[in-house]
Amino acid sequence: MSVILTRVEALRAAMNKVNVQAYIIPSSDPHQSEYVAEKWLSREWISNFNGSAGTALVTKDHAGLWTDSRYFLQAETQLADTPFELHKMENQFSESYTQWLCKHLKPGDTVGVDGFTFSISQIKHFESKLKEQGITLKTDLDLIAEVWTDDRPALPKSPIFEHESPYVDLSSANKIGAIMAESKTDYVLLSALDDIVWTLNMRGHDVDFNPVFYAYLLLSADQSVLCIDEDKVSAEIAEKLLVNGVVTKSYDAVHSLLHSISSDHTVSVDPSICSHSLAQSIGGKQAHQVSAARSLKAIKTDKEIAHIRHAMLKDAAAMTKAWMWLEEQVPSDDVTEYDFAMKLAECRAEQEAYYGESFPAIIGYRGNGAIIHYRPMPDTAATIKASGVLLCDSGGQYYDGTTDITRTVAMGDDVSDDAKQAYTAVLKGMIALDVMKFPEGTLGGQLDAFARQFLWNQGLNYLHGTGHGVGYFLNVHEPPQGFAAGPSSRSNSELKPGMITSNEPGYYKQDSFGIRLENCIVTKQSDYEGFLEHESLTLFPIDTAMMIREQMTTAEIDWLNTYHQTVLDKVSPLLQANEVEWLTKKCASL
Repeated sequence: MSVILTRVEALRAAMNKVNVQAYIIPSSDPHQSEYVAEKWLSREWISNFNGSAGTALVTKDHAGLWTDSRYFLQAETQLADTPFELHKMENQFSESYTQWLCKHLKPGDTVGVDGFTFSISQIKHFESKLKEQGITLKTDLDLIAEVWTDDRPALPKSPIFEHESPYVDLSSANKIGAIMAESKTDYVLLSALDDIVWTLNMRGHDVDFNPVFYAYLLLSADQSVLCIDEDKVSAEIAEKLLVNGVVTKSYDAVHSLLHSISSDHTVSVDPSICSHSLAQSIGGKQAHQVSAARSLKAIKTDKEIAHIRHAMLKDAAAMTKAWMWLEEQVPSDDVTEYDFAMKLAECRAEQEAYYGESFPAIIGYRGNGAIIHYRPMPDTAATIKASGVLLCDSGGQYYDGTTDITRTVAMGDDVSDDAKQAYTAVLKGMIALDVMKFPEGTLGGQLDAFARQFLWNQGLNYLHGTGHGVGYFLNVHEPPQGFAAGPSSRSNSELKPGMITSNEPGYYKQDSFGIRLENCIVTKQSDYEGFLEHESLTLFPIDTAMMIREQMTTAEIDWLNTYHQTVLDKVSPLLQANEVEWLTKKCASL
């Protein structure tokens, strides 16, 4: 694409002016967000790759894009006809862009970054590795701002709003008190957007699919300060904030505010979240701690879990209507993946307390299902036929909960034996993780292999994590916990009662099919003292047409029958008679 080449050449010219031999463009914003406002889509702007995870690197004679296996097929398509070469991060042993730099630059060279888009920990790691090779890291270069000038969007201006009764359990004042008590410092700096909105019981419209707003929050025992575009805060919201001891200042005022903290006071910052350049503004002493807001937010209260259960019921009712519609339309009409994505959103929007989708629906028919984060578009979506395999991963944001569900179904009898083998192994893995009992203190990485074991026994695997934390009317991907292979924050996080995590093993055969099954599960106390277990919150039938019955144990069949009876009992009251009839067939005992 000539436009991408032009942008890369403009960046190289800017790099040459400041004598920088390499420049790194991450996917994040100054708050280390996974999903960002359009203003911060710098990596997409420079490379044309729009996946949610990836890093671009530009040197004098190379342009590279590093991303993980979820995006390999997507990246190959979007980087075609651009100067960018795809560097595949297949596992933790793959060559990172830092290692690539150390191999290809020479002593005395300089790497440039915008220190606001990298965390304290990331910059510390870069500096350590580059210094070993005699390479300098310069952290105060926002070169994208110099070359992306004509059409760069401004930060969103939508007003913030309160997440209010009956959905909120703890007051903002209580949350602030808990954060301060756990941190044991004079101040706590929150820069992660979901941490901020959770703490304040506020929400916003600044980022698609995630109900957050751009701000910084500096907490203290006496008075806390929300740094935000004050035009977004109505008089009514300002008064509600003030009741909880929070005043507002402008978004950019955070720098002078932090600088004014005296050297005898201590500020808690999470080095994995707080940007390097923001931390440079802090006048007081820094205490590097895991965000107390993040840890507290991950554990849902009993009241919140009760609301989430209701959201799951509504979501199941919407899914029932959408899948019935698809089955009726496919034999005769030209229904595309995009049409079904829109129908899912339409059916969810009919439910009480609906806010929006929790992420762009992934509807992958046949080979498109193998593109893990595939998003159907109106002009390129495949037509769904009454044959083959369809993968559907979607979710909703409701004021009483966030949902995330994946189902893979046989659209007809034309399903290959290898698809059936993989589907059965994925189903067995999902059940194995669901029924696990495990000691308190168990880490997510310790359970990950239980979901993979049946695929491994066939020499098969998947390269994404098995699960991620899920927010409460918040981000669908919510740290810290999850199930993942290899060292990561997810795999190293302890599972605790009240945490809600996705359970989503899968398998993908390029150009043929994708298989994934996903329920959201809540961790809770087991009947055995000192042990925990899981309970599925998601309530929607699991297709058994591709399941190889002979490979299922009696216990697994019993689990399916019990699960389907629970689905039928709980979801039916929300449905009309014809919908109950459809659901009854899908939940039939095996």
